[in-house]
Amino acid sequence: MLLAQILTGAALFLGESLIIGAEMWAAKNFQNSVRPEALAMTAFVISVIGVALLVYGYMWGYQAFKNIWIVTALSVAGILIVEPLIAWLLFQEMPTRGALIGFSLGVVGLITTTTVK
Repeated sequence: MLLAQILTGAALFLGESLIIGAEMWAAKNFQNSVRPEALAMTAFVISVIGVALLVYGYMWGYQAFKNIWIVTALSVAGILIVEPLIAWLLFQEMPTRGALIGFSLGVVGLITTTTVK
């Protein structure tokens, strides 16, 4: 049971990482791309792998946790952790005050969702 829960988290985080990474990588490189169709195709293929991991993560997660809301919270947590990290790694930009407030509210919302019964 614990292994299935760990595999669920890994599949969801890796899937979200691949999709978000492909989106941001394509956005960063689009303007200077000589062949934007090749850039889009590469991002698409990486995204398909990410989506497959998310689908399996949801399937395994529902079986492991017997609660879709826990799986959904894990997926959102993956986005909440991975997206800012990838954004910083690819673009080397710090968030603006408004973006930081929005991110903080997202964290508070996630914590509330997972801890309040």
